[in-house]
Amino acid sequence: MSRKWAWGIPGLIHPELFLLASLRGVLFHLVLVPLLVVLSCLMAGGGLSATTVFFGVAGGLAVLGSGLMQLHTASKALRRSSILDEQLMQSRKMAAIGEMSSGIAHEINTPLGVITQEVEWLRHLAQEKGIGAEEEFKDSLDQIESQVARCTEITHGMLNFARAMHLVEQRTDVNRLVEDMVRWVEREAVERNIHFERRYDALLPEIGTDAPMLRHVVLNLLNNATQAVDHDGTVIVTTARNDADHILIQVADTGPGIPQEHLESIFHPFFTTKPPGKGTGLGLSICLSIVTKLGGTIKVESKLGKGATFTVRLPFGQAQAKGPETSKNAENPKHLGQ
Repeated sequence: MSRKWAWGIPGLIHPELFLLASLRGVLFHLVLVPLLVVLSCLMAGGGLSATTVFFGVAGGLAVLGSGLMQLHTASKALRRSSILDEQLMQSRKMAAIGEMSSGIAHEINTPLGVITQEVEWLRHLAQEKGIGAEEEFKDSLDQIESQVARCTEITHGMLNFARAMHLVEQRTDVNRLVEDMVRWVEREAVERNIHFERRYDALLPEIGTDAPMLRHVVLNLLNNATQAVDHDGTVIVTTARNDADHILIQVADTGPGIPQEHLESIFHPFFTTKPPGKGTGLGLSICLSIVTKLGGTIKVESKLGKGATFTVRLPFGQAQAKGPETSKNAENPKHLGQ
């Protein structure tokens, strides 16, 4: 029995059929019940009083209200069933893509390793033969190395996308984690005159989450933002408490924005708005997988010419379950938000 049937009322009727049955029942009671009352009075030879007609119509309207409630319930069940089916289809598609990506990546990595070794051998041979000074030969080897590095980046992204993630929840200072990643990206961005505006919630509590995974998400969003701005722009980084159980991490940029027709596909595997050779199209897909694994959500808002804003919403989790998160290779910010 499919899951759609499970949403029937009382569990044996398909939502679409239940909706039609309810509608038919409503029409039946709305039209026929008052007429049957009138007909019964006529057949009994009684007079057709206003009171009789009133109660006949009132009875029909009462049943109409009940039928409308059934329609509402069935409609909600139908929508929920449709959403669940769509989510199941998407998860199956992502699993299939992940499995395929893993296989392709492993197959490609082997010849890439051979090419890399051959390039090193050619460089060594060129030095022995005295032809290393020829610029054309050197440029060709550089191009081969560059393209191999590019392919390796893609295959690593595919493997990361396909790799099963195992959470290790620990108490994490989100402000500190985000600031560490901002400082890491800021070192290079400053050369392009990109300014980072921090808007950290100083009262943000620690949360229970997988810090390395969250660090990966934040770093990816920051890199995307600086690439979108390119030069002479601003990246706004915000942390805030969303409600009693969730926090928000937001990365906004003053770049060109994302076309409306691309917003629905932005988290799909291998989809990218970057120029050829500038992105694998897997970064945001991996971010979505990680955030979902962390029990959160990620969304994007954008208008052309007005930049883009990515918002990650995460639960507090079991913040006391593990010891404090330690930030590897990261500086301790002295003044958060300044």
